Amino acid sequence: MSENMEYLSCQAVCYAESFNFLGLSGALLTTGRCACYRDVIYLEVEQGSCAIFPFGVAVYWNVRKDVVERIDEQLQLFALRAYPERETEHYPFIHGCEKNRFTHEHIELVDNDTMTLLAFSHALSQSVKLAMFERQAQQTIEETAAIPRKLADTGSTLLSRRQTARMRGKLFLTKSDIILKYELLDTPEFFWEYPELEPVYQIGAHYLELKQRTEILSLKLETIHELFQMLADDQKHQHSSTLEWIIIWLIAVEIIIFLVNDFILAH
Repeated sequence: MSENMEYLSCQAVCYAESFNFLGLSGALLTTGRCACYRDVIYLEVEQGSCAIFPFGVAVYWNVRKDVVERIDEQLQLFALRAYPERETEHYPFIHGCEKNRFTHEHIELVDNDTMTLLAFSHALSQSVKLAMFERQAQQTIEETAAIPRKLADTGSTLLSRRQTARMRGKLFLTKSDIILKYELLDTPEFFWEYPELEPVYQIGAHYLELKQRTEILSLKLETIHELFQMLADDQKHQHSSTLEWIIIWLIAVEIIIFLVNDFILAH
């Protein structure tokens, strides 16, 4: 590889939970510069290209900023449950190298072959989606970190039943949103049709530590699940305590009425 070769820009952007892929592919096909593969649209744009995935991610290869902004506008029209804050990962890349590889935070390619770019794009798209999942899980854990501390110090979460119910709902949504899309982190079905490209995908998946990060995410989801169960138990305890006090007061009232009646009859 020549020392004078210029690095180009590659970025993966997570826009939304998903895209209306049927509508998006129909709109892009009218441009005549895109091709549809299994769960991915490949769009050629001037000197670069873009791979778009149904789970709300686009990977840009050597695409100018103004062109990215134009594609961005179109993607927003088909975004379903867009994230308020996007996740973006940048990786410089270069082609004309001896072999395809991921090294020192950049990508080296033998050539600018479309299928090679698609193979790497799958790993990059999973990485940025996983980063979004990681952020969601970590934010939820940090936002609820005070609850187990209160429980340890006081024996209660000190939350009202409404607050507890809302917190349980938030924990459940975070966990279910991630679990329902967990299959996105498996080896893509794209490689069933192009098995010869899977080794290229595995180069990216290995470097980006997709397997290890998925395992850590699973542990974070377990933490969220345990907190969810803790709140459920606390809510049951609150309900039981309320019923106990109601019963105590009813018994007390009944005793008072009995004593009053007994006093009246005695006089």
